[in-house]
Amino acid sequence: MSERADDYVIKPGWFTVKVFNRLVSWLTRRGISVWGSRVLAVRGRKSGEWRCTPVNLLTVDGRLYLVAPRGHVQWTRNMRAAGGGELRLGKRAETFAAVEVSDDEKPELLRAYLKRWKVEVGAFFNGVGPDSSDDELRRIAPNHPVFRITITG
Repeated sequence: MSERADDYVIKPGWFTVKVFNRLVSWLTRRGISVWGSRVLAVRGRKSGEWRCTPVNLLTVDGRLYLVAPRGHVQWTRNMRAAGGGELRLGKRAETFAAVEVSDDEKPELLRAYLKRWKVEVGAFFNGVGPDSSDDELRRIAPNHPVFRITITG
C-alpha cells in the first residue's frame, strides 16, 4: 500500500528536538542566523496559539521560500490554514504572506535547497540530491511542501 504524499512526515529524533532545534532557535532568537536560519512563528490551526520552529529561509532569484524537508509536518498544516506568519531573527520579526508552490515549480527550488543544506537535511529526501535529475526531484516533490513568502511588514 502506498502512502499519500500528505501523509509523508519524518518525525525528528530526540537529538534534533532536544539539542539541535533548541540550539539553532536559541542562537536565532539572539540574532545569530545559522546558514540562513529564522524562527518561524505561525498560528496553530486549532488553538490559534503561536507555534515556533527553526527553518531555513531559501532565496532563489530574489524570491523567498520555506521548504519542509520533513514533509507535511505541523508547521506546514498550520501555514496552509493561516496563510502566513512571522519570521524572527533576534528582536526583529517580519510578517509575511505565504502561498504554497505547485509540484511543477518545485524541482528548481528543491535543488537550490539541497545545494545549500544537503548536509543538514539530505537524509529526508530519499537519496535525491542537488545533482539529481528534474524527474527525480519531481518524484519527491509531493512529499515536500514549499511556500513562497512575501514580506508584508
